[in-house]
Amino acid sequence: MPLALRGTEECLFDEVSLGEVMIRLDPGDRRIHTARQFNVWEGGGEYNVARGLRRCFGMRTAVVTAIVDNQVGRLLEDLMLQGGVDLRWVRWAPFDGIGRAARNGLNFTEAGFGVRGAVGCSDRGHSAVSQLKPGDIDFDAIFSQGVRWFHCGGIFAGLSETTPQVAIEALVAAKRHGTVTSYDLNYRPSLWKDIGGQAKAQEVNKEIAKYVDVMIGNEEDFSACLGYEVEGVNEDLVGLDPESFKNMIRRVVKDYPNIQVVGTTLREATSASVNGWSAVLYQDGEFHQAATRELWIYDRVGGGDSFASGLIYGLLTGKGPAGAVAYGAAHGALAMTTPGDVSMATLKEVEKLVGGSGARVER
Repeated sequence: MPLALRGTEECLFDEVSLGEVMIRLDPGDRRIHTARQFNVWEGGGEYNVARGLRRCFGMRTAVVTAIVDNQVGRLLEDLMLQGGVDLRWVRWAPFDGIGRAARNGLNFTEAGFGVRGAVGCSDRGHSAVSQLKPGDIDFDAIFSQGVRWFHCGGIFAGLSETTPQVAIEALVAAKRHGTVTSYDLNYRPSLWKDIGGQAKAQEVNKEIAKYVDVMIGNEEDFSACLGYEVEGVNEDLVGLDPESFKNMIRRVVKDYPNIQVVGTTLREATSASVNGWSAVLYQDGEFHQAATRELWIYDRVGGGDSFASGLIYGLLTGKGPAGAVAYGAAHGALAMTTPGDVSMATLKEVEKLVGGSGARVER
């Protein structure tokens, strides 16, 4: 059965995300440990979805997060304002002068090239958003204003002992108000390392999965977060077989009958610069696969988030499962051709790629 989406006219927002937004410091064509200057971007797994929906697809989106009110926080705000995501539900935490009580997360990321993979080094401990606990945000007040789609993910859930409870609180409130929910598993070993590792990640995500309508992830995410293995895939994720992913998805929806849609990216990283890229979507017992592309990668960070926003756009606008996965894969592909976490693609470019057009010069 199709997703039970609320109408556009009855809702204030098409989509709302809950998650951390960090300052990304990018050394460009140098390494983190040899850089003398950094470009500055904003980024965060859940936020990137809202921003992509707003900037590329023209949808009304907002973010629920927490930021320390100091100069770094206001820099983050300035970057977010450019993205157009509504900030009315940002929780501003007081600054104590040095960040002992709370701070804003920093994410150092280098793009990688050829045989050298991308590297990320997060400095995000004790961030304001990681300290959110149940009851801090009035989610009923948010969803009662009308929200068509709510998105959260495993990055937010892995920030602290309390953030999984906040995620569940938000998901339950969303369902209470007729909002469709999605969750990107987004496994990050560094987030779970000191709070129980992969076993803790599975414990948390297996509980959260009970409240999700649309589950998003890749092979590593489903294995690490939910305990599902994909046959015939080695540790480097080489030799991806879409049929193996389909068998895994069948097991997921059998175990979690509340999940109506599963979106899975298929990435074969032969090098940091060249990736095979596709995606599979499951809905109503049927599978739909996007075109497989060989991508030249400029910056792979945020490709999965852009897949999610394209997929959500397709489902929100009635393009059907085949159209949704095609838009998701195309948007993710385009996002990886530009620097930074967030998409710089336009709807026209996404539609052109979905339609099969090449990369000829436009004049």
